[in-house]
Amino acid sequence: MIRIRADQFPSILLLLLIILAFAIFWSIMDMVLLGASLAIVLIPLHHRLSTHMRPWISALVLTFAVLGFFSAMGLITLAIFSANSSVLNQMFSTIGNWLNDPMTNPMAYGVPFSKTSLMNLLQDGTSVFVDYQKTLITYLPLILFKMFVFFATLFILFFKGEELRTKIIGHVPASLKKYINRLSDATSDTLYAIYYVQIAVAVLTFFMAIPVFYLLGYGDIIFYAYFAAFCELIPIIGSSAAFILIGAYAQALGDTRGVLILFFLGYLIVSLVPEIYVRPVLIGRRVKVHPVIMFIGIVGGILTMGLAGFVLGPLIIVLVITSYRMYTEEKKGCNPSLTVKD
Repeated sequence: MIRIRADQFPSILLLLLIILAFAIFWSIMDMVLLGASLAIVLIPLHHRLSTHMRPWISALVLTFAVLGFFSAMGLITLAIFSANSSVLNQMFSTIGNWLNDPMTNPMAYGVPFSKTSLMNLLQDGTSVFVDYQKTLITYLPLILFKMFVFFATLFILFFKGEELRTKIIGHVPASLKKYINRLSDATSDTLYAIYYVQIAVAVLTFFMAIPVFYLLGYGDIIFYAYFAAFCELIPIIGSSAAFILIGAYAQALGDTRGVLILFFLGYLIVSLVPEIYVRPVLIGRRVKVHPVIMFIGIVGGILTMGLAGFVLGPLIIVLVITSYRMYTEEKKGCNPSLTVKD
């Protein structure tokens, strides 16, 4: 049995205060968690750079490199959306007219949604994809603050992450250090798999969506494919939102063929297959967890914790399973009946 020594109480108190801080500042903790997770993934690159320059310079260079990458992707996305603003405006205005018409409103077909709920969803989509410039200006202070928290977390963990990890492990009883190290390795593997697979699935979505939108016949094939891939890159949205939106547009146009193409080829194959099969299999294979369990962790994490759950959901699943494996391995090692006799 592990006993708590008097010199361990400061560490326990610190842990409790950290948990309390997470609870109080949860509205921005998603940026802290995402920054920390990305820092863990990129730490090996920081170590390589540190061999050629001072650690703080390496941390600064890597932080600005990440900022530059995100800024470039954001500008490219804004440029694409601006160049296709007429397409987006036509799509949302057509859907809005369709919802406002009592003859074509989904409630006329028995769809169990109120008109208010559907209009609110449409307004949310309009503010994100059409009036994005106005939305960015409205929420600019919050966006800048969250960006500051994210990149500050990234820089601090690049620069002081290893030192912090060493100090924390130094206060852990020797009997637990091997378990902490194994859980730490499992965490790194899981986070690497999450980010790698997220990018891979977004790229896969783009190329799989191209033939779907070619068959749809509305033109602007590359834009629609990029739109689906962009939504897929955002965990709490997913490419399904793009196919549902464009499917509603096809329905508003009275294009039954387009609705069927978007539902069976777009929603079921391009959107759901990567989410249900590709993502859980690739992440599960990396961390040796069954894809069904990994699927529950991914979806459950996003549904319960939002953006932070994209990382925390599968990570918690992996840590629980890894802890169970360590427990069973220790039990087998301590059971004399399981020892091999010559």
